[in-house]
Amino acid sequence: MFRLAKILWITLRFGLDEFALASGSRLARTLNALLFFRALSEPRGARLRLALEALGPIFVKFGQVLSTRRDLLPADLADELAKLQDRVPPFPGELAAAEVERAFGKPLAKIFEKFELQPVASASVAQVHLAVLPGGTEAAVKILRPGMMPVIAKDLALMDAGARLVERFWADGKRMRPREVVAEFARHLSEELDLVREAAHASQLRRNFPDSPLLAVPEVYWDFCTGTVMTMQRMHGTPVSRVDELRRQGVDIPKLARTGVEIFFTQVFRDGFFHADMHPGNILVTPEGRYVALDFGIMGTLSEVDKQYLAQNFLGFFRRDYARVARAHLEAGWVPSDTRMDEFEGAIRAVCEPFFDRPLKEISFGRALVRLFQTSRRFNVQIQPQLIMLQKTLLNIEGLGRQLDPDLDLWTTAKPFLENWMREQIGLKGLLRALRNEAPRWATMLPELPRLVHRALAGDRVEGIERMLGELLVLERRRNRMIGVAIALLALALTLAAAIGLA
Repeated sequence: MFRLAKILWITLRFGLDEFALASGSRLARTLNALLFFRALSEPRGARLRLALEALGPIFVKFGQVLSTRRDLLPADLADELAKLQDRVPPFPGELAAAEVERAFGKPLAKIFEKFELQPVASASVAQVHLAVLPGGTEAAVKILRPGMMPVIAKDLALMDAGARLVERFWADGKRMRPREVVAEFARHLSEELDLVREAAHASQLRRNFPDSPLLAVPEVYWDFCTGTVMTMQRMHGTPVSRVDELRRQGVDIPKLARTGVEIFFTQVFRDGFFHADMHPGNILVTPEGRYVALDFGIMGTLSEVDKQYLAQNFLGFFRRDYARVARAHLEAGWVPSDTRMDEFEGAIRAVCEPFFDRPLKEISFGRALVRLFQTSRRFNVQIQPQLIMLQKTLLNIEGLGRQLDPDLDLWTTAKPFLENWMREQIGLKGLLRALRNEAPRWATMLPELPRLVHRALAGDRVEGIERMLGELLVLERRRNRMIGVAIALLALALTLAAAIGLA
């Protein structure tokens, strides 16, 4: 309750009631009279930014997401919120040095040859200092902000309480699954506060893009990493938001925008592992037009099933095959099984058709979001918590695309990549890859299958089958034999035929 009261107080203190109340209304005049002492000389954008900074990390992240949506926000608000991407007020460098010494248990001079007390970047949960490792290697050191955990815990508790109220008192509450969404957000936030986990994320992303001409990822120096300190390769480049400077360097901006879309879809559909905090403050660009990724605290993952259904949906959209989109939703279980497919297809067409053959600058995503919400409510579309990070990243990518190249045709850019990916998944290459991946598992299971089937049929049928399944699960974990895929499939077919004959 104290935290809630503090949020309300900061909201009023910075005059954010201006966004909710009509100017000159009776309630607005009453509040201004009661809070006569507050200073509202700053522009509304600056007051909003300062309020979010005062409220803490979760609210700062919310402002970062909003800052990329210049199609939804007035320019003055978007410009101010953009400062939250890498210009959050830093904590003292002496505190940062003390945290490094505490983490490693020795003086700073014995850890680094050089450590700059002045941070080069400061964000919602950490800030970055430049350093030199023993031997002369340049590095960037990321250090968590002290004292964040109690505030974050209270904010998450407030979010969970609010989600419970939404589920209980709002008709659409259960369909929106707000508590699961909050739990998913809390899980990603807890990962962001563990810098060893973030370092592992960075290493994985770097392995996914080795020597890539599209994306560079800093190397992690593991001997200088702990749960609160992460040390990595120092990267050089220009912030992607400084478009005029990039043009001066000769960077092809329209190509840069298309490259960003390709990187996103490669991470999602090829790897199922993607950077989920791609606001401009986390992206540099080299003079050659190569992206440099920074800040790996929030990463998203997708299962093979999620990737398949998402690809089906995207391809359906790009080809205007709305029946395919409707079927993919039904097969994935995202809509009830009794949904009228013809009605659902028509509703999807009404939402998506206005987007095609138009550049980003001519598309109103605000109106599109309203239509999508209305459609999902009408057909009881279930919110998918595992896709929340993907949806957030899509908003960031689309917002970044608007800044770089408002004439970018998102659909035309992404369609060839997705079509090629689908061909690899469902063609001969995909089949051979799946068989190769499954071969060790079948090689372990098949030699034992006749014995397990005989035991199941000789004893109690139900108990025997349950026991057989249990042993199969154990055997599946033992991958100590290897035989050919063709022999494995043939043995499986013969065994099943024998079992059917015995039954």
